[in-house]
Amino acid sequence: MRVIVDGKRKNFRSVWMYDDTVFLINQRLLPHKFEIYKSESYRTTADAIKNMVVRGAPAIGATAAFGIAQAILEFDSEFDRFQNYMETVTNIFYTTRPTAYDLFHAINFILKRIENVKDMKNVKDIAIKESQRYADESVERCKSIGKIGEKLIKDGMNVLTHCNAGALGCVDYGTALSPIRFAHYNNKRIHVFIDETRPRMQGSRLTAWELLQEGIEHSIISDNASGYFMQRREVDLVIVGADRIALNGDVANKIGTYEKAVVANENGIPFYVAAPKSTIDSNCISGKDMEIEERNPSEVLSMWGLNEKSESMCIIRVSPKKSKARNPAFDITPARYITGIITEDGIYKPDEIALLNNL
Repeated sequence: MRVIVDGKRKNFRSVWMYDDTVFLINQRLLPHKFEIYKSESYRTTADAIKNMVVRGAPAIGATAAFGIAQAILEFDSEFDRFQNYMETVTNIFYTTRPTAYDLFHAINFILKRIENVKDMKNVKDIAIKESQRYADESVERCKSIGKIGEKLIKDGMNVLTHCNAGALGCVDYGTALSPIRFAHYNNKRIHVFIDETRPRMQGSRLTAWELLQEGIEHSIISDNASGYFMQRREVDLVIVGADRIALNGDVANKIGTYEKAVVANENGIPFYVAAPKSTIDSNCISGKDMEIEERNPSEVLSMWGLNEKSESMCIIRVSPKKSKARNPAFDITPARYITGIITEDGIYKPDEIALLNNL
């Protein structure tokens, strides 16, 4: 992705690995501070996923692939203990973010490539090579999503998106933002409405930051304003990402996505989901089978931001001290509200998902 650092435009991925260290753009500090987080062990890489230094299903997947490679590099015992060691490692990663299917897809991708290898040096070499391959292929999938989805965006359109499904959440390019990027690269005049995306504000913090780096015109709106703009015919198209897709076409995505889909349907506005096929869970028949992560209530009870006087990050309690909260991180959008799902291979109707190859 294009990032302006010290007045100069540079290209970054959201996550990469060099030697035995994983590097990540620290998304917890954006948009106020650009900083690279260095993880020198698989446990801190798992913590980076759990604590949302990195977020977004494809980026979580790539980070997990690198984390598994790190763990393999750290193994220094007898080979007959390796299997038990890896069971511990994978369980640590499996429990970091239970809803994002790319996490499980990435881990299984690495494990599959080493399962019949009996020499530890070869195992380590393969883990490094295959984790990098996983990240590179993720980038290419998102690039293809952009080129395919861009055709849906006409010159002069207003596009609404929810949460952050950009390069930050996808190693590079993004899913929902990839078609927007390519429309911009093809000189189409577009405007993007960005839902703020309470409670962690990934829209107003991360998506807005990415579009600023690209010079794409946008407006941040409160989560409950999207219906207003749809009703006024100021939104032509909705594109969101996905954390998990069921075989019947139901989609898990950031909390609030379901509401956008229902309102878009009510107003006759096309509602598209952009996601690589790695997000499809072949063991998940419908949205009813998906585990929804429920996060700390403090995210709802408080607000996070920059204290402009001290230039420091701070958390401010905005609700009564004795009030309680519920904080589901995702919701399920039923397939009937989805116009199409943009993948790296083409755009499919939700009821065609089960027919795709290579599940």
